[in-house]
Amino acid sequence: MQTLLDQPQLDQRNSRNRPHFVFSGGTTGGHLFPGLAVVEQLRHRWPRATYTFVGAGKPLDLQWVAAAHCDYLPVQCQPVSKAPLKALRFLSNQWAGYRDSLRFLRKHRVSIVVGLGGYSSAPMARAAVTEHVPLVLLEQNAVPGRVTRWLSSSAQLICAAFGEVRPRLKASGPLRVTGNPVRQRFLDEDRVPTLAENTAVPRVLVLGGSQGATPLNHFVPRALYKAGAHRQKWQIIHQAGEQATETKALYHKLGIEATVAPFITSIGRVMVNSDFVISRAGGTTLAELAMTATPAILVPYPHARDNHQWHNAEVFRAAGATRVVEEHSDAQRLDNLLAAELTDMAKLVQRRRTMSEAMHHLARPDAARHVATMISEIVQVSRGRLAG
Repeated sequence: MQTLLDQPQLDQRNSRNRPHFVFSGGTTGGHLFPGLAVVEQLRHRWPRATYTFVGAGKPLDLQWVAAAHCDYLPVQCQPVSKAPLKALRFLSNQWAGYRDSLRFLRKHRVSIVVGLGGYSSAPMARAAVTEHVPLVLLEQNAVPGRVTRWLSSSAQLICAAFGEVRPRLKASGPLRVTGNPVRQRFLDEDRVPTLAENTAVPRVLVLGGSQGATPLNHFVPRALYKAGAHRQKWQIIHQAGEQATETKALYHKLGIEATVAPFITSIGRVMVNSDFVISRAGGTTLAELAMTATPAILVPYPHARDNHQWHNAEVFRAAGATRVVEEHSDAQRLDNLLAAELTDMAKLVQRRRTMSEAMHHLARPDAARHVATMISEIVQVSRGRLAG
């Protein structure tokens, strides 16, 4: 793949009058989509600026960044591993990614780097610190990730989705609780769905994140069967990632009609037209649920680092917006636990309405605009110093 390191025309576009915004990270929608939401807002202020995303070059990143008409720089990187051989490969790849990021920053006049979190954000974020390029970090979860913790003392600004991150970070610059930036398509939706007084056929959306989730694909169809979805003809839409074919076959085997897709592009409209959602508890997914005021049964990913999805879910559960089911329970299998929650959610319309209102109160529709405003202010101050 040709990289931006080999494209000299970028410098010709990036004059002193055209700032260059670099967004570092991706690999999942939870990290990538907040960055794209901020770009949408920045373009209102800087329509002729250059926007570059840097990351691992995953298909999801390439597809969505291209659709947003931004440049892309793939760099070598991989998650941390405790296995000795993988740990050595991690160090080698991170060094290669850091080296390429340094080369990029030294070749191009970059105004600011925005770290989106996750392992793929580390090489460019670290290079920004080395090259004294202003660094802003976005933290989507209630427990800050490794890269955010590592670089928090070097960032000019940290924008957090949850106030719970404050005691866990040693920030040298300001930390602002902005909420999670959400893409414009969610802002364009009617965020409060209309629930009928007696909904005979619930509309259920199943989400496992941008890459699907094997336990949800395996247990949710069984839970829906036990809850009577096959008899009552519930309307079911299931985002299953790469396991869409197998998940569709399981629904067919259980006699349940369901629309199964690897990825749902128009997720905002589907959410707002759903009575409730069964979902993981990533920070970006929760922000989108809040924007569409959609009540949810959350199944936090139990292997997430620092159990951050459970902490995210607890914030929303405490507000009355969700129910939480533990994937690993000593008491019952996941499908049995989910079936009990599904039965209650389907029957109790007033509970869904109350949860929807609680979700609506958690929404932060101005998050992307606030983050873009603060990034713009940092860039303007930096450009003023250079001009002086």
